[in-house]
Amino acid sequence: MSTKTIFITGASTGLGKATAKLFQAKGWKVIATMRTPEKETELNQLQNVTLLPLDITNISQVNETVNKALELGDIDVVFNNAGYGLVGAVESHTEQQIRAQFDTNFFGTIWVIKAFIPYFRQQKKGLFINTTSLCGLVSNPQSAIYNASKWALQGLAESMSYDLAQFGIGIKNVAPGGIKSDFMKAMQVTEDDAYKATMTKMMEGFSDGTLMEFTEADQIAEVVYRAATDEQDQLTYPAGNDAVRLYAKRQAEGPENYRINLTKYLNLQSPYQQTKV
Repeated sequence: MSTKTIFITGASTGLGKATAKLFQAKGWKVIATMRTPEKETELNQLQNVTLLPLDITNISQVNETVNKALELGDIDVVFNNAGYGLVGAVESHTEQQIRAQFDTNFFGTIWVIKAFIPYFRQQKKGLFINTTSLCGLVSNPQSAIYNASKWALQGLAESMSYDLAQFGIGIKNVAPGGIKSDFMKAMQVTEDDAYKATMTKMMEGFSDGTLMEFTEADQIAEVVYRAATDEQDQLTYPAGNDAVRLYAKRQAEGPENYRINLTKYLNLQSPYQQTKV
């Protein structure tokens, strides 16, 4: 059986790098893309790993890099992992920050998907895996734009799953909770003192595990590998104890009650006289 190949975006750090190393160790060929591959000092030492430059917000470079990747041979899986977080109240973000968040997290993923679809359709097979987030399944305060970008990816994949199925192409989302990685370093934060109490309570929930736990990137990469190889007709793969637990909690309580209960946890007063029980 021929060796399979995975194409990864955002492979310079965190989950992207961990996934590249795991698939390489499993005997796959890996095309690892990042903005500045010339700075990479680890993946370029591994056999069957090829580094290519890619800024997913640059459509012309997306098309150029995908063409270069396809010249190297067949590609079986495309892992759309590049992204970052934007934290703070909506009114505290600039227009540029809001647009940049969607340009990377949402539109950049679409450009990569669009570039690969003609090839996958010709092959009558292929799989897209997107890194979404627990915050694309349940929402937290003070991260509305980031949450929205990940919810958009969730809806994109669900709708595209119908469109792609007729060509033998799959699409899946891996939705991690907290990851022990450089993701937090790349996060952009804008502050508004009016939300200080809410932010403090949210950070308390992150610290004690109520709202988020932090899992090693290697463990999340194992979920990506499972999604790539299990042959299951499954759209969403919560990854990490917090993602599994909180997604199940939302499903059990229902979205409205989950939201109301989180409002109470945050010590917030509902603006409405009546709420669900």
